[in-house]
Amino acid sequence: MFTITPVRAFADNYIWVLQQGTGALAVDPGEAAPLIAFLEHGGLALQGILITHHHADHCGGLAELLQRWPQARVYGPAAISGVNQPVAEGERIDWQGYQFEVLALPGHTLDHLAYYGHGQLFCGDTLFGAGCGRLFEGSPAQMLASLDKLAALPDTTRFYPAHEYTLSNLKFALAVEPDNDEIQLRQLLDQKQIAMGLPTLPTELGLEKTTNPFMRCSKPAVQQQASRQAGQALQDRLQVFTVLREWKNNFR
Repeated sequence: MFTITPVRAFADNYIWVLQQGTGALAVDPGEAAPLIAFLEHGGLALQGILITHHHADHCGGLAELLQRWPQARVYGPAAISGVNQPVAEGERIDWQGYQFEVLALPGHTLDHLAYYGHGQLFCGDTLFGAGCGRLFEGSPAQMLASLDKLAALPDTTRFYPAHEYTLSNLKFALAVEPDNDEIQLRQLLDQKQIAMGLPTLPTELGLEKTTNPFMRCSKPAVQQQASRQAGQALQDRLQVFTVLREWKNNFR
């Protein structure tokens, strides 16, 4: 089985690197330099790249990486410069005998993709630890549908978001559900991870279902807090999600 290592980029990005032997597959290299340093230190050849969406902090390193490894296959949305293997919903990617299914997850952006295989999912800016991405292009309905698509995966699925946002998201989650013991425990454990200089990621779907307010829009406690925030009774999941996302946008 391949190994997966986080390579830090910018202030809070992770470039996830899958390694099998001396070959590597990288996810969302927004910055080339830290990835090149990691690969060269390990004597690894970059064979492929998975791109989730067009924001520069996810694909900005492509040109430099392709100069260094011109044979690398770059999978992602067709309109992104540097993508030489365009993919879309339902297609499969094969890397060293491992297959990954492409999932379309509009919401954060309209072109957002994720890659799922072998119990691992690389989800870019759709699902974060205890949170979800901002809606830059898509609608609340699209993002909720994308989260529902992820919620249908096995609870043991390990998610690899592209940002270290977990502690900030847990602060918001506690504002939504202050009496949720699972959120309180997760906050303590993740604070220890950060204090030791370790990532809070990856995260499992089962944990997100108990601690991530954006995946709990049908829960009475979440609906009640969203209703208080909105100043009116909310029961529809989409209404609840929409209020939560707007609340989080301005939460400090």
